[in-house]
Amino acid sequence: MSRFAIGETDFELDGRPHRILAGALHYFRIHPDLWADRIRKARLMGLNAIETYVAWNQHEPVRGRWRADDDVDLGRFLDLVAAEGMHAIVRPGPYICAEWDNGGLPAWLFRDPAVGVRRFEPRYLAAVSDYLRNVYDIVAPRQIDVGGPVILVQIENEYGAYGADKDYLAELVRVTRDAGITVPLTTIDQPTPQMLADGSLAGLHLTGSFGSRTAERLATLREYQPTGPLMCMEFWCGWFDDWGSHHHTTDAAASAAELDTLLAAGGSVNVYMFHGGTNFGLTNGANDKGRYAPITTSYDYDAPLDEAGYPTEKFWAFRDVIAKYADVPDERPAERAPAPEITAPLAVGPSLLEVAPRLGDESRHDDVPTFEDLDQDRGVVLFATRLSRGGPGVLTVGEEVRDRAWVLIDGVPAGVMGRDAHERAVALTEARGELVIVVEDQGRVNYGPRIGEHKGLIGGVALDGVPLTGWAARPLDLDRLPDLARLGPSEFAAGPVLAHGEFDAEASADLFLDTLHWGKGLVWINGFLLGRYWRRGPQRTLIVPAPVVRAGRNEVAVLEFETIAEPEVRFLAHPHLGHTEI
Repeated sequence: MSRFAIGETDFELDGRPHRILAGALHYFRIHPDLWADRIRKARLMGLNAIETYVAWNQHEPVRGRWRADDDVDLGRFLDLVAAEGMHAIVRPGPYICAEWDNGGLPAWLFRDPAVGVRRFEPRYLAAVSDYLRNVYDIVAPRQIDVGGPVILVQIENEYGAYGADKDYLAELVRVTRDAGITVPLTTIDQPTPQMLADGSLAGLHLTGSFGSRTAERLATLREYQPTGPLMCMEFWCGWFDDWGSHHHTTDAAASAAELDTLLAAGGSVNVYMFHGGTNFGLTNGANDKGRYAPITTSYDYDAPLDEAGYPTEKFWAFRDVIAKYADVPDERPAERAPAPEITAPLAVGPSLLEVAPRLGDESRHDDVPTFEDLDQDRGVVLFATRLSRGGPGVLTVGEEVRDRAWVLIDGVPAGVMGRDAHERAVALTEARGELVIVVEDQGRVNYGPRIGEHKGLIGGVALDGVPLTGWAARPLDLDRLPDLARLGPSEFAAGPVLAHGEFDAEASADLFLDTLHWGKGLVWINGFLLGRYWRRGPQRTLIVPAPVVRAGRNEVAVLEFETIAEPEVRFLAHPHLGHTEI
């Protein structure tokens, strides 16, 4: 058993000064069979701790149905950290940002518009308290004072950028302590006076988030944390990408120099991210600061360990810096070798409209419902009604499309409306026939005041200003889709379609699926939803983790919303995450 504490000048481990050299690994962004590998490589860079967020909406996707197994087995992840001889920092939020869908908050929480977001509001706090108790049931028996790896737990996350409700923060502390958490508690904020003042609480240790101007940031942090160790809880060594932008990178030497400045000042650090991983499935978040910008499937983050788990130039630069202040293992992780290059045919199958009845049940509504009205938190919903007026007309969504809508008349594409371009109208040449609007949730906003907003065709739909009524709504269960992709081709020549392919692999290995010749959609390998692809980039390849690939025959299923230009499945030797400049 050990004791971890915050002293007058340093963190203390069993009464001796201790510097935290941590790296961020999000277990929910890494295939569970690869957790041990990523943790081990963090130690090989010289780190002594692993930090992770906890994503509430992955553990409790349906209210009251808590899960902590398989890909969200937090206990196993922490046990693997301990087995590697490392400490752990747990940051359960409940809000985590992290470029993750809804900042980790479950969408079901906000179906009731009266629920308050990140403040002292009874309905919100009741749900948060249940969530935190579930997390702490896992964390408490793994604290350092009872023989486990956990040395710190964080309260909320960059709260000073959102609010200043001290009663809310105090309630989170009460729930945390009542649940048996005895290790020191921290907060994190960007080191500006306002954010540090608003996001902190007496009795909690303040930490900062930054990646540049280190000396200046530390000085500001010291003003608000006059005693105890200085820590950058998020040392931003890279950045995330959004669809339609460029691939973000940071100079390895410049980042290493900032890390050197931080450690030379006696600071502790958590490298964000040590290894970014992947937004598998439909888990990516989005930003909306005037323009909706959904995050890419890759969360490579230009981190020291790349998305496939191999060291980058930044890994070696950081390792050299850390070696000036701590012992670094002699063992070195292997460099990446080219992945197998494979090409196989892709057979275009049935129309999405054709198989829709097998993907979900239809309900009837006078007015077009939201995703929340349908208990659909992610994915795709089909909205349909009949037009009988005839002649040209303008179809308009009242307030906002959230997030992308494909308009079809009798199965024929008539237009697209995208939230990212503030589009909410389509000109119809003939307003007659069955109108179907396929709406995709492209990821919930994870930062700022638009957290918790509803999805769908917000504000209703009108034709030349006259509201349309008599809607059928069909939420789609996308887990059923891979089996239907094997069906034969559709009578429809265009519009959203399914496709299916097979390829052979000599062994289980990481693969890089090239999507440049496709349009926009989702892709599964052996029933595992890799995530979203989009021709607009910057991301061109999707990583297929080795545990998903079988030696021998493998299956590919695709939901293409727009156009497959070349019906092939291609795997490349190296990842292509996009150009680094516009």
